[in-house]
Amino acid sequence: MRACRLSLLVAAALAVAASPCAAAAFDPAPWRQDYAQLKQALEREYANLAWFASPQGGVDLPALDRATARALDSAENDAQAERALRDFVAGFGDGHFSFVPSLQPPAAEPVAAPPPADARRLDPAAGCAALGYDGGDARVPFSLPFESLPGFSLLDDGIAGPFRSGLMVTAQGARIGVVRLKEFSRESYPSLCLAAWADPEVVGAGAGASDAQAWRSRLRARIDEDWYGALEAQLKRLAALGARALIVDVGRNGGGDDSGDIATRLFTRKPLHSSPLLVSQSPTAAGYLDEQLDNLAQAHGFGPDAQATQALDRQTERLRAARTDAREGRCDLSWVWRERRDWNGGHCRRLVEAGSAGGPLDNLPAGAYGNARVAKRLHWPIQMDDHWGAWDGPLYVLTDARTFSAAEMFAATLRNNGVARTLGQRTGGDGCGFMLSVEPLTLQRSRLRLRMPNCVRLRSDGSDEVAGIAPDLPLPPREGENARARAQRAIAAVVADWPAQFGGAGR
Repeated sequence: MRACRLSLLVAAALAVAASPCAAAAFDPAPWRQDYAQLKQALEREYANLAWFASPQGGVDLPALDRATARALDSAENDAQAERALRDFVAGFGDGHFSFVPSLQPPAAEPVAAPPPADARRLDPAAGCAALGYDGGDARVPFSLPFESLPGFSLLDDGIAGPFRSGLMVTAQGARIGVVRLKEFSRESYPSLCLAAWADPEVVGAGAGASDAQAWRSRLRARIDEDWYGALEAQLKRLAALGARALIVDVGRNGGGDDSGDIATRLFTRKPLHSSPLLVSQSPTAAGYLDEQLDNLAQAHGFGPDAQATQALDRQTERLRAARTDAREGRCDLSWVWRERRDWNGGHCRRLVEAGSAGGPLDNLPAGAYGNARVAKRLHWPIQMDDHWGAWDGPLYVLTDARTFSAAEMFAATLRNNGVARTLGQRTGGDGCGFMLSVEPLTLQRSRLRLRMPNCVRLRSDGSDEVAGIAPDLPLPPREGENARARAQRAIAAVVADWPAQFGGAGR
């Protein structure tokens, strides 16, 4: 009998050990530690943190923090804990502050990587693809189907050349040009890469076996020049065809590079000021200031005159002070998890003034100092000043909720300077992203990886561009309305608006 009871006890113990309930209980402590690491990293590096901690930022960070802590405390497994962190990041609504794919452990038997491809030795199509000029997922069609409207003539399809464009002639005789800027990244324009491949100067730059970098630089310069040249030609063509107003379509434009600021100068003859730029008060973002100081030092070797030398010295002094502040200055941002403070309240924001989105200076006239090599290191748009002012009429920028980053910079710069009206929907609200490329943050225990923006662009009212650009002429979707009807509404809104805003008859 005793042996029987002992057998039953052993069997019961084995059954309990084999049951799911006997498995090691979920421990939320490592996830709480990852959350603490993330918050500390945000305080050190995240340029938009003080904005989102303000009432103007639209996010109640103390409430978001409490909700995340509760979610981690109540999590019953890793999936729920990870969801709590992902919901925390999503709560900011900043597309640049986001998760990136986690790294996989190294393979037991790693596969050797192929040797780097020398694009110069490939045919143009393969070479452009190897360099990243593959078009990506950039959208060619207009973000609203203007080409489906009566009276609209499509001039360029945006495939054979970089820009889709057309002319709308309304029933009342108003003539409106439309040009699409699908992306502010050259890699989205493979046709330009293919055309530049055969340029004699590009071919010559790549002739030597050791000149791969010089060749790539020359190719990029040729592509840049052709992009702005093609845009200038499109704008002048629309003006020659009698367009009295212009719609620039940056709907579904995911952004790109500094051309979002540089290109604005093609759409007006008025002087434009680039947006004020701030960077994180951190050693990481200070690297950007180091780059700018190096550029200014190089400019001294390009024969600047006395006036240019004075400008270089003045900006060098200012950026050196900013670099010191970024590397050494500190203030405590932990208050953001406890209270909300006004954006303009004069408190700690951990941000350093870094010139403008167009370089150390926010404005220079075309041909400044008579020395382009010097001037473009003070104000980047100068490098394309021979294309400025291609359009000089009523201007409208069409945006939607998928207008992001450099496309927001484009819309904001034109709007801030009072040379354009915006129509459509509020932009997506990514604002400035990265003035310096940095490695993502890796959370120590979960190994989740995130990227955090290190710069801020300011609007003319002092707000952070990450809030998005609200349209002057809203075009909210209407119940039962299709995209074609909304395109017609966009045209009607422009026709009704431009006489009052820009003067003259809308035709």
